[in-house]
Amino acid sequence: MVAPMAGRLVALGRRLAAPARAWLPGLTQVRWSRYGPSYLEPEVNKEVYHKPLEELSEEEKTQQELKALQPIKAAASNVTSSVFSDPTISKFTNMMMKGGNKVLARSIVTQTLEAIKRKQIEKYHQASEEERESIECNPYIIFHQALKNCQPIIGLCNIQKGGKTYQVPSPLTDNRKRFLAMKWLITECREHKHHRTFMHEKLSQELLQAFNNEGPVIKRKHDMHKMAEANRAYAHYRWW
Repeated sequence: MVAPMAGRLVALGRRLAAPARAWLPGLTQVRWSRYGPSYLEPEVNKEVYHKPLEELSEEEKTQQELKALQPIKAAASNVTSSVFSDPTISKFTNMMMKGGNKVLARSIVTQTLEAIKRKQIEKYHQASEEERESIECNPYIIFHQALKNCQPIIGLCNIQKGGKTYQVPSPLTDNRKRFLAMKWLITECREHKHHRTFMHEKLSQELLQAFNNEGPVIKRKHDMHKMAEANRAYAHYRWW
């Protein structure tokens, strides 16, 4: 038993003492992709192509030469080079979609932004000169500010301790805050909408109310904060 064990230890010492072999590129397995490792990522930024050749660095010139020789992956269907593209609105459109009908969801979001623009312009023309400076007419700014006002700061998570389930306050990530704000807006519009009211009209009303820190979505955010404040005694359970 001692001799075989000594032989194994000697072999292990030889392996550790041997010099490391240099890594050589070989066949790389690519899973869940139709493109090999030699394919380059697509560039959707138009400013890169309009840049003069004299202003390019050596690395950028090398990349351009590689793009002329190496194959390039096809761009994803949700990627665009348009200056009007907004990832937050695209995410909201995907959450609005039901049954894969993205055309309908995109049309609802577009009509919502148009309704916000019409209401704010009408309000702008009816206001006095002093009030016009405080009226925001850009629907994109109103949408982002309303979404930011609806985002909760702290949430509740269920933690089981001693056979009981406690609602423990815990901080939220940025993605979770944005998801909850979008979810609350869409749920409020779908559940409390009059049957004769169009979806884009109800959604524009909720966004304008949230822009002014009003409405049921803002109340729901405050209720979550109050619940977290009431359960602050269980905050130490979050580390268990």
